[in-house]
Amino acid sequence: MGEVVPAAVLDIDLDAVAQNWRFLAGMHGGATAAVLKADAYGTGAALVAPKLFAAGCRHFFTAHLSEAVAIRHLVPGAMLAVLHGVLPGEERLFAEHDIWPVLCSLEEASRWRAFGQSKQLPALLHVDTGMARSGLSPRDIAAARDEPYLLGGLDLRYVMTHLVSAEAPGDLINAVQEKRFYEMKTLFPAAGASLANSAGMFLGEKFTADLARPGAALFGINPTPGRPNPMRPVVRLTARILQIRHVAPGESVGYNGTWTAEKPSRIATVAVGYADGFLRSLSNRATARFDGIKIPLVGRVSMDLTTYDVTDAPQAKPGDSLELIGPGHDADDLAVEAGTNGYEILTSLGRRYQRRYFGAALSV
Repeated sequence: MGEVVPAAVLDIDLDAVAQNWRFLAGMHGGATAAVLKADAYGTGAALVAPKLFAAGCRHFFTAHLSEAVAIRHLVPGAMLAVLHGVLPGEERLFAEHDIWPVLCSLEEASRWRAFGQSKQLPALLHVDTGMARSGLSPRDIAAARDEPYLLGGLDLRYVMTHLVSAEAPGDLINAVQEKRFYEMKTLFPAAGASLANSAGMFLGEKFTADLARPGAALFGINPTPGRPNPMRPVVRLTARILQIRHVAPGESVGYNGTWTAEKPSRIATVAVGYADGFLRSLSNRATARFDGIKIPLVGRVSMDLTTYDVTDAPQAKPGDSLELIGPGHDADDLAVEAGTNGYEILTSLGRRYQRRYFGAALSV
């Protein structure tokens, strides 16, 4: 029996992930973590985690406890922390797997202290400096200054916050958050400081602080929008042409006829759609590449199929591949076409693609 030929292939360069981490780690003297939430931004945490561990990373973050438990054995001895904190009843799992919660409220701090009893268990503390989404509010911090027992009896290794607009260096909120953060942190002189996400690492030493937390930049997303991307590309998505239709002027393509040919056209159909995380908002907006030629997506993105106008690539034929994401048209470029950001593009990548990994770590 012959092998099934994949309709679409997602190539993931793990060597590039490791090189991106090393580049960011070399930018400052403090520790550099790797944020591997959402299955390492859609690239596969089970292979990314050991690759980064082998590269020297010793600090990791996930969003959920389940994500952290799944990779704990891949990063032995490393700090592994959960950004969403600890829910009631989860305390024992955190302790059993040597996973640290990022405490996001006074109530969480109280439960974590009570669970540890006389043994102070490590944790991080999230303070809110402007996101208004998670973490202790300025009012909570003021209460803790007046009543030290509220945050007493905790082994706080780091105090962290999350930046609102780090990708916009000129936004005044960055300076406001920095000031608020260091004012709050005076209450915790023994703990390290952690402010910077990927983009925050480019705002200066006060932001990189003791522990930086890059995520998307590790996977090739540009942390400096509007400037050349300093990161190496990680992801390449190609899809094979299933068939080519000859469409006459005046004929429409796809659901609801949202694109109509103005001239004799060659329309290539590929087996990628919104069920694969190829967003419907890309309809009539996205472009692909074939032998360096820009190929426009025409018509609506449907569940399993998408159509491209390959009239300007007469050599394209069924079985050939269009590059949907690649070095000349990366996830950030596709995000602009979709009206979103590169984070959503990566984390939407579906499970029907054949995934090919390059540079997987042989062992940890």
